Amino acid sequence: MGEIDKRDDTEPALKLIPLGGLGEIGLNMMVVEYGDTIIVVDCGLMFPDEHMLGIDIVIPDISYLIENREKVAAFIITHGHEDHVGALPFVLRQINAPIYATTLTIGLIEAKLREHDLLGSTEFETVRPRDVISVGPFDVEFIRVSHSIVDGCGLAITTPKGVVIHTGDFKFDQTPVDGEVLDYARFSEYGERGVLALLSDSTNVEKEGYTISEKEVGVRIDAVFGSCEGRIVFATFSSNIHRIQQVFDAAAKHGRKVILNGRSMVANIAIARTLGYLSAPDGLIVEMSALGTLPVQRVVLLTTGSQGEPMSALMRMAVDSHKKVKVRPGDTVILSCKFIPGNEKAISAMMNHLYRRGAEVIYEKVSEIHVSGHASKEELKIMLNMVKPKCFIPVHGEYRHLVLHARLAGTVGVAKDNIVIAEDGDVVEFVGDGIEITGRVESGRVFIDGKGVGDVGDLVIKDRMYLSKDGMVLAVVLLNSTTGEITYGPDIITRGFVLEEEGAELLERAKQGIVEALAELGPEARTEGTEVTSTVKRVLRKLFNKELERRPVIFPVVIEV
Repeated sequence: MGEIDKRDDTEPALKLIPLGGLGEIGLNMMVVEYGDTIIVVDCGLMFPDEHMLGIDIVIPDISYLIENREKVAAFIITHGHEDHVGALPFVLRQINAPIYATTLTIGLIEAKLREHDLLGSTEFETVRPRDVISVGPFDVEFIRVSHSIVDGCGLAITTPKGVVIHTGDFKFDQTPVDGEVLDYARFSEYGERGVLALLSDSTNVEKEGYTISEKEVGVRIDAVFGSCEGRIVFATFSSNIHRIQQVFDAAAKHGRKVILNGRSMVANIAIARTLGYLSAPDGLIVEMSALGTLPVQRVVLLTTGSQGEPMSALMRMAVDSHKKVKVRPGDTVILSCKFIPGNEKAISAMMNHLYRRGAEVIYEKVSEIHVSGHASKEELKIMLNMVKPKCFIPVHGEYRHLVLHARLAGTVGVAKDNIVIAEDGDVVEFVGDGIEITGRVESGRVFIDGKGVGDVGDLVIKDRMYLSKDGMVLAVVLLNSTTGEITYGPDIITRGFVLEEEGAELLERAKQGIVEALAELGPEARTEGTEVTSTVKRVLRKLFNKELERRPVIFPVVIEV
């Protein structure tokens, strides 16, 4: 077992600083810092929760990296999922550092950066599993893992203080589709040498036993394809290359042609085929124009939109607004994916619409048509026992996942004092013979709203929530700038609050309340715009809350003439 470095206190501290991914699913970003060098492990986004109204995506707050821009030497990317690479187009605008990743991961990143006109300014270094790169005081080895995307890797980061293992997202798949099994040997070899700390994926810590192999899904796909007599609409994540390969295999076996639908599906399949990660017989993939000429029993429509996204291809099919595809009786729609938390209502609504169209819907709860890419409880124990870390930090999960994973580490022998449950922004250091949280840096979430990056804050989101729940009230008052007398109004306009006809009595009382409150202010106070504005807002808020128990967004408009 490796020992924690006990050299002089004047030596730099080894710091691990999560800027995202600890306390939520998504936003994965881990800072590893020693002296004047920072490497950033992953750079992910998160899709908005239902309360983040109007927000497109969420990225980590990188204020700490911007403050230490000159120290950032590299982005080390474990795999190509959006929650690990999706923030790169926004972060690279402010921090320019080379990106180290495997072939498919770089292919996916390049496509993303090309959309943002950032490709020419970014340096890439392609690595393969077992390659070791040197960045300042760090030597980083990429170690193959199994996951729901090709080319995933864990990392062994050799630092001046000891070895830190970051698993990335992983599971122990004994029969992966591409035959590339997780590299037990390298993880075990590091375990024998001595590992200072393990950072391990916590996503499935609540699930007992072992995660099913991806090939089991292939068996089920083959069975469904063999039994369906009509058209098949297959929805999955466009990054799940192994799943897509099994769709291709089943389609070829059962004499079906594959039609691609969805921009990311078309793009990712093109990248994977070009790089040799995906194969299809000549003639298997046909254009959308062939949909009307092929017999229904010879069609597989491979599409995006499995999460019920409002404008996605599958949702448009479900509500019968897709220009080229009409779902009809006899069709089978397969949702081969996990329902991401927060999307359940949208997915349920989409499935109801599909059933209204007469389709049969197959999804995870009724058929083994999806398996997770993350390790379950027994696999997490195996990783801990292989690596045998002195210290342990659970990562990649909501807070309960981190707590449960920490407890699990204790059951396999990691000392309680050497287990840290960190959150975004915590500074974790190795001090003396132990590990502890020594401080915090600025962290949080940055909202991307259209082309705006970070210009929508919590107050705007709060206003949007009130607008969506309780509507808006606009109160217009014209005052004489000299005497403070009301020359017009008050006039009250509402949207999403009460119908003006039905709420006429309430609105009249609101107007009277404003008149009485302004009269109590006196002439001098009425010439102060801010005083009048706050009075109008106070009167309306109190009245509406008392009468209706609602809190509309109130906009007083005070005009002095």
